[in-house]
Amino acid sequence: MNVSVVIPCYNEINTIEKVIEKVENSSVEIQELIVVDDGSNDGTRELLERMPESANRNFLYHSVNQGKGAALRTGISSAMGDIVIIQDADLEYDPQEYPNLIDPIIQNLADVVYGSRFTGSGAHRVLYFWHRVGNGVLTVLSNMFTNINLTDMETGYKVFRRELIQSIQITENRFGFEPEITAKVAKQGCRIYEVGVSYYGRTYDEGKKIGWRDGLWAIYCILRYNLLK
Repeated sequence: MNVSVVIPCYNEINTIEKVIEKVENSSVEIQELIVVDDGSNDGTRELLERMPESANRNFLYHSVNQGKGAALRTGISSAMGDIVIIQDADLEYDPQEYPNLIDPIIQNLADVVYGSRFTGSGAHRVLYFWHRVGNGVLTVLSNMFTNINLTDMETGYKVFRRELIQSIQITENRFGFEPEITAKVAKQGCRIYEVGVSYYGRTYDEGKKIGWRDGLWAIYCILRYNLLK
């Protein structure tokens, strides 16, 4: 099965080149690498424009910052592989774990795979206590409405059959993508699997962007996309 990797990117000049290298050197053959620069103003776009072209690279650009969900909407609509992997641009997730992530789909067991930071035996950087609590609360709240038993709804590693993810209208422009897509795949009765992944989290000083306001918006999205048809 052919694999497309979609990387939403905003102001990641310190990591984007390394992430692309890691994706292209993963043990999974990548049919296409789609990077969506979401209006970066730190030189990320210029760096991407200077990178050598290749047959499997597709770099797309937003003229203004719109948010992670908007970047994913752009990237997913362009994907052509049988499997679509969402890869963050910040080095928090390791592309060497792609084989484990895509295996349930290859084995025709799953339509969607979530890479859980809270299961498995891989390395996990120790960071913010309240972030962990917040992630747990959001996951439990989401599970209450979807009636599925995820351990990490907010994970940045999500993998889909292309025809499935392209059939879903993505409304959220920012981090609300995570609860929105979870509600929508659950409503469709998709076969959802989780795979434990390593997590090399970063601090706010290192460029982490998600904050408490995004947590509040996630609660709104859980209610909106689960309760409304």
